[in-house]
Amino acid sequence: MESVDSGKTIADAVGFDVPETVETLRWHAEALDKLYDQVAPTADNIVAMVVREPIGVVGLVLPWNFPLYVTMWKLAPALAGGNSVIIKPSELTSLTTLRLAKLAAEAGLPEGVLSVVPGFGETAGQALGRHADVDCLSFTGSGEVGRYFLQYSAETNLKRVVLELGGKSPAVVLDDVRDLKAVAEQVAIGCLFHQGQNCSAGSRLIVQQGVKNALLDELVSVFKSWTVGDPLDPASRLGALVEEKHMNRILSYIDTGKKEGARLILGGGQVLQSSGGFFLEPTIFDEVTNSMTIAREEIFGPVLSIIACTDTQDAIRKANETNYGLAASLYTDSVDNAHQVAKSLRAGQVSVNCFSEGDQTVPFGGYKQSGFGGRDKGLQAHEQYLETKAIWMQLAPRD
Repeated sequence: MESVDSGKTIADAVGFDVPETVETLRWHAEALDKLYDQVAPTADNIVAMVVREPIGVVGLVLPWNFPLYVTMWKLAPALAGGNSVIIKPSELTSLTTLRLAKLAAEAGLPEGVLSVVPGFGETAGQALGRHADVDCLSFTGSGEVGRYFLQYSAETNLKRVVLELGGKSPAVVLDDVRDLKAVAEQVAIGCLFHQGQNCSAGSRLIVQQGVKNALLDELVSVFKSWTVGDPLDPASRLGALVEEKHMNRILSYIDTGKKEGARLILGGGQVLQSSGGFFLEPTIFDEVTNSMTIAREEIFGPVLSIIACTDTQDAIRKANETNYGLAASLYTDSVDNAHQVAKSLRAGQVSVNCFSEGDQTVPFGGYKQSGFGGRDKGLQAHEQYLETKAIWMQLAPRD
């Protein structure tokens, strides 16, 4: 159902989305009774408790790229906190969210605790954003829409707003790396996974001149091995884009890259047109600068931009020269560089010698215009769906 609805490959749906969704639910359920309240260190005649309470009604407005998995990122900690939840799935991918609600009802979740309201963002999404009885709104999607939810909150009940927005994540490769084939394979995963429709996709490759040409040769070979095909064929590594409008948007970015002087060295076009689906081949641009549109704006497709750098400091500067700060990857054989550069990259998660967003134990969220207000995943995900209350008790004097 997830593959048919979104166009992602069945291999990803079976191997990643569904099992990770189950793991997310189990992890937060297991964490529930490990979150202790506190007693403050006050005077002997005072008991000061710091306790957590459910925030109330939580609205979740969800993206189309990981409909089931991202739903559970937010739903599991919200339910664990004792809240009721209303989900507005993307109008493009509602099937698995509706199925999830049906399964929850069959499992015995009380009526009214979990509701799904399909619809468009400007209607159903705005209604949740403006409703006075919604106490918290968590949104994953574009920066443009995220700003609307801040506006809705400001104009109504000042509900808490948690935003996980876009990204333009750098993959930094330093010239001390020896295994360039392994680097190329990880860069391909970071850029091409789910057709590049991933907010943390490593779409900017910032590489030192000393290894650039050799890495480029490896990248071309690896990118060509990512076969585009029927999403329901287990052999396909790249499936279909979510809709024609989105495909045309990516193609327009590719055209813009050419016009602004980037050198297209692989891909760049639609394939499998006779199928009636919306398929794009893996695409690589070389000779890209941070001033170009394809380096500044989130393309959300299988398009990699290669940006050369001279040294480590130049790599850090170019990596951070973006309005976004969701994720970053670093490839180096130096322990010193691993620690120092990772700390210098302005991003919510940094992976070293791999592309990874981590597992359920670590928080996910961004710096700058990639979002704020909370984190998905990890124990930190529980806090945004809870209120903190201080209870101060004056004890009676002893006789």
